[in-house]
Amino acid sequence: MCSSKTRPYLSVIVPAYNEAERITKTLKSIYAYLQQQEFSWEVLVVLDGSKDNTLAVVEDFARSHRNIHWLDRKENRGKGFTVREGMLSATGAIRLFTDADNSTDIAHFSKMQPLLADGYNVVICSRDSKDVAGAQQAVPQPFLKRMLGNAGNLFIQVMAVPGIWDTQCGFKAFTQEAAEKIFPITRIDRWGFDTEVLALANHFSYPVGIVPAYWIDAEGTHVKFSDYFQTMWEPIKIRYNLLTGVYDQKNSLVMPSDAVK
Repeated sequence: MCSSKTRPYLSVIVPAYNEAERITKTLKSIYAYLQQQEFSWEVLVVLDGSKDNTLAVVEDFARSHRNIHWLDRKENRGKGFTVREGMLSATGAIRLFTDADNSTDIAHFSKMQPLLADGYNVVICSRDSKDVAGAQQAVPQPFLKRMLGNAGNLFIQVMAVPGIWDTQCGFKAFTQEAAEKIFPITRIDRWGFDTEVLALANHFSYPVGIVPAYWIDAEGTHVKFSDYFQTMWEPIKIRYNLLTGVYDQKNSLVMPSDAVK
């Protein structure tokens, strides 16, 4: 990784679990965008105990492309744990995580930059026009997923994150300050982590900027039907943790089990 003297402006964190079939296309898209930017950058792929050859694919891509790093954890711990590792291993002044399926194109970061320059410590993409004008799903999710998502969001707003209609879009940016304050104390390792980090942003009085997503529902999701119900339970845990001061207790950093390559 980069030393403190060469700290990049942007770190792009890509959590990956069994993404051998999709990761090259996503990395190509990210790399093509970053190569055109004037700011310095790095890409960190964090493998969540993949059972396929995702690691070999990433290594092959990195051989012919600069500033591509990876962290290979052999045990599957969940997306929340994986993003946390990436955020705490990255070195950028801004730390963005984006899904390996490329549903939200990396070019959305250009919309985030003005808000980050204006002093927002957390900026997210939303697929819901109730959050921000222009948000849309180019290829909508199936009806059942949309119905469960809408019902779940209302519950999430009541319990943990009032005022945000799309907490789950996998494209969120944090300043170094916010990342290093929020992620060391997160406790949710799987899908509900998005809700937790936004609840903690509110807890620490970080205003959350929102930009519209042009989002495409990619095939091959790893989200199972049962995960929706797990995600519905986790806002209750977040609410409990906030009310009982769990997040205010001193907590050690969760650092990666393997060195970043």
